[in-house]
Parts: sequence; C-alpha cells; structure tokens
Amino acid sequence: MGEVLEEHLADGVLLLRINRPEVKNALNQQVREQLAAHCQAAGNDDTVKVVVITGNDQAFAAGADIKAMAEATPIDLVLRRNNRHWDAIAHCPKPIIAAVNGFALGGGCELAMHADIIIAGETATFGQPEIRVGIMPGAGGTQRLTRAIGKFKAMLLCLTGQTFSGREAFEMGLASKVVPDAEVLQTALDIARTIALMPPLAVAQIKEVLLAGQDAPLEAALMLERKAFQLLFDSEDQKEGMKAFLEKRKPSYRGR
Repeated sequence: MGEVLEEHLADGVLLLRINRPEVKNALNQQVREQLAAHCQAAGNDDTVKVVVITGNDQAFAAGADIKAMAEATPIDLVLRRNNRHWDAIAHCPKPIIAAVNGFALGGGCELAMHADIIIAGETATFGQPEIRVGIMPGAGGTQRLTRAIGKFKAMLLCLTGQTFSGREAFEMGLASKVVPDAEVLQTALDIARTIALMPPLAVAQIKEVLLAGQDAPLEAALMLERKAFQLLFDSEDQKEGMKAFLEKRKPSYRGR
C-alpha cells in the first residue's frame, strides 16, 4: 500500500487519502511526491472532475516529518525541490477539497490551504507551530494564512504556534464549512459530486479567474472575469445549460 491511497469514485471524484497513521500522517518526501503526481495526473485526466484530499479520523496531516528534517542542511532542502511538489497541488486545474479531521498542523495546515475548499470537523486542530521547533512555515503558511484570516490573527498564530479548532477556523474564515467530525468526508464528497456535475469549462474558468484575480488590482481582475465570462458563450455547455433551464429539464454537460 502506498503512502497516498487513490480511489476513483463515481461522477468523476478522485479521493486521495494520506496513509501514514503510525505518524499521524506526517508529510515526508514520499507523501509530497505522491500527492503532486496524483494532482498532476488529475489535471490531465478528463474523467476526473474534482479531487478530495483527506487523512483519517485522527489526523489530516500532523505536519512535516521532523525526523526527516532535523539534520537537513539548506542545500538538502533546495535539492528536495518541495516547492515544485506544492506547486503541482496549487496549480491543479481541477477543484481540490480538503476534508480535515484531527490534526492539520504545520505542513498539514499548509496542505489544506492549497485546496480550494476546506471542510473542517468541529474538533479538528489547525495551526502553524513551526516556531516551537526553531523554524517558521515554509510552504505558504505565512502568506496563505494571512490572505485567509488577515495580518493580525495570522501574526498571532505564527508567532505563538498556538492551535485552533475547526470551529474557530470556520469563524475566522479559513474553513469553507464546519461539520460534526463524523460527517467531514461525506460532506466533502457530496460537495465534490455537486461540482462534478457542473459544466467543466465553467468550473475551470471560475477556479482560474478567482485564483489569478485575488492578488491582482481590481480593474485587472474584473477584466479577467469579463473575458472568461464572454469566452464561455462559445461553449456547447452554455447553450445546453440555458436551453435546459428554459425547457425546465436537467442539463447534460459535455465539457465542450
């Protein structure tokens, strides 16, 4: 069994499950490489509509594998090229949903923030505690967390290493939805199936424009949105969607 289990579900949903329960799903090099490979493959697979990443009841991912980092040199870290593995997840053109139970600390919290939607269990434990072992977040923790919850909360959390619950993550704007722990994965899969039934071209354009526009000046972002909106009127799915609406029937989208 691999360290990331892959399961193709109905309706084009790909479930990726981190499988290192003996270390609370800590992210070692193999997990990063396998997640990256799966996300790259999903981006090129027309049968995959949505990706769901999860762990188990005890941990989504309890951070980086400290044993693999403790004696590393700066050159070791450069040669691991982990930024490329993270980029493969961040740049996956398919929507990614993180289903978070248990610990999502350090790299685990950063992994969740690479997703497009985060479903958090009420008692999940988020945090960027790297400062407690003498380092700092290194896979987007300072930047993505700040963009999600603002400078002052992010500064407090990164400088103290304190953790926060799934409920708190939702209240501060980090999680998309908070649900009872036992309902996390099913909720994520239900949302994934809902998105998977949407027109693929529109889904792709929404993700691309939303991500590209969030750090762009408003006028530039609005131009990106306008051009993508106009482009979709050349798709068969737009014609089918509006025709189905007028005919009061369910549309059949083909991604064309």
